[in-house]
Amino acid sequence: MVNIERRNGNFIFTIQGIHKLWALKSELTIPAEHIISVYPNTDNLNLKLGLRMPGTSVPGLIEAGTFIGRNGIIFCDIINHSKSIVIELQHEHYNKLIIDVEDPGSAIALLTQK
Repeated sequence: MVNIERRNGNFIFTIQGIHKLWALKSELTIPAEHIISVYPNTDNLNLKLGLRMPGTSVPGLIEAGTFIGRNGIIFCDIINHSKSIVIELQHEHYNKLIIDVEDPGSAIALLTQK
């Protein structure tokens, strides 16, 4: 799961607990103006995200880490599909973040408020 906090015009995405080990990351900082859109994740977890570099993948159970696919570079931390959101980015290393959050509605509201 990922915790999101807004600080000085940036969003800080903090990977929680054992997810740090699976995703091989503990935190991402993204400027607010680099976020294009945010929406609930509707893709199936069994979907192949691309080449895993580095991270953990057990199809249908966990997708965590960096994936390189036809849609660019994606950071993913998903275990609970129903609580995951997609964050599309510009001018960043990652094209998308696909992450689990405690409350998807609140996370989307935080990330889209001006």
